[in-house]
Amino acid sequence: MKVLSRDFTTKEKLLLLLLSLVLVGLAYYQFVDQPVRSALAAAQSEAESLNAELRTVEEKLERMRRMRAELEDVTAGGTATEMGSYNNSKEEIASLNDILSEALKYYITFANVTRSGDQIRRNFTLQFTTDSYETMEHMLSALSQNHHRCLIGDVQCAASRNENVMEGNISVNATATFFETMVGGTPDAGLPESRPAA
Repeated sequence: MKVLSRDFTTKEKLLLLLLSLVLVGLAYYQFVDQPVRSALAAAQSEAESLNAELRTVEEKLERMRRMRAELEDVTAGGTATEMGSYNNSKEEIASLNDILSEALKYYITFANVTRSGDQIRRNFTLQFTTDSYETMEHMLSALSQNHHRCLIGDVQCAASRNENVMEGNISVNATATFFETMVGGTPDAGLPESRPAA
């Protein structure tokens, strides 16, 4: 067997060199260029995703700062109330009894509890008589600024035995609502089914 041993011509050398360059170029394209481009595209996509997540976190942080500032304003003003968990009726009745202790007489009538999602409303009517306008005003103010969230509705006042409202007994009829939440509350037989908010 005879080994081929001839020298390549210049033309063949050029073709081999050109073929080698093409093979190196293809290898570079396949094993370097494409993986780097794929990695760059994945990194760009990840960067965009992280930037979107960062914007979301920054928006939440800004909302929390605003909420904290509002909360500080409310607590600084002394008007912070809480929405107790259902069934908070004993505490609310005790609070009403404390507020109305200055009244000459009073009657409280509770309506059925209503529910909208997690929000519970305990509506009631209130009738009381005081010996002065200032006492009546103090009691209504204490009710509206009560620790338990309470919204006063209609209020009707009438002076008895005297045309001057600032003197004599004052009779008051009012409607109001205590607000509670199901968060942390325990359902019982008195709790109605949730109805959509109107």
